[in-house]
Amino acid sequence: MGKTPHILICDDDPVIHESLGLYLKAERFDFSSAYDGEQALSMNESVQPDLIILDLMMPKISGTDVCREIRRFSSVPIIMLTAKGEEIDRVLGLELGADDYIVKPFSPREVIARIKAVLRRLGEKTQQGRSILRFDGLEINIDNYQIKVDDTVIACTPKEVEILYLLASHVGQVMDREQILSKVWGYDYFGDTRTVDTHIKRIRQKIAKENAGWGLMTVYGVGYKFEVFR
Repeated sequence: MGKTPHILICDDDPVIHESLGLYLKAERFDFSSAYDGEQALSMNESVQPDLIILDLMMPKISGTDVCREIRRFSSVPIIMLTAKGEEIDRVLGLELGADDYIVKPFSPREVIARIKAVLRRLGEKTQQGRSILRFDGLEINIDNYQIKVDDTVIACTPKEVEILYLLASHVGQVMDREQILSKVWGYDYFGDTRTVDTHIKRIRQKIAKENAGWGLMTVYGVGYKFEVFR
């Protein structure tokens, strides 16, 4: 990334802003602060950050609703914060399109490490020659994160697009859940492999097409593959 990364911190706890701000300054990152969901959405538009740190439990508009709204028009990287540790919350954040997930209490050093990892992966993907994949009535455009089925744009999260693009880029090749997590979320992602199953299920529902010449196939006991039938 050519310019200094700008991080938007969205949390109602001033201590979070103070502690993360000190570490971000030490890393020479720029940052802005939002203390409720309405402010988070407003500042995302005005500041256009390179990455958002977003608390799940925000006043006025919840972090989940903020994430859902941002994902309607933007693929900006989002790292979710929450005081909850239950699996349902972790999976919910990732289903909404978050790039990573950190449970409070956390070390600011860990957050900085996650920020760097997400931005590094973004930079690596930007440098790779992006392209458009086309199959019978299916188009996957990784440049603008858009999927079309029979010329109709399908609303998908960035991670759903990346998973489908990954598998469709390797027709017939089986990838296990760990491989998909590693390539889409990054090798240092500490998630649950069931997150992959949830994303695959949602992708299948969204891109369903009658008599399609392709499909997302489950290889039981191994993983998933994209197959072309004709």
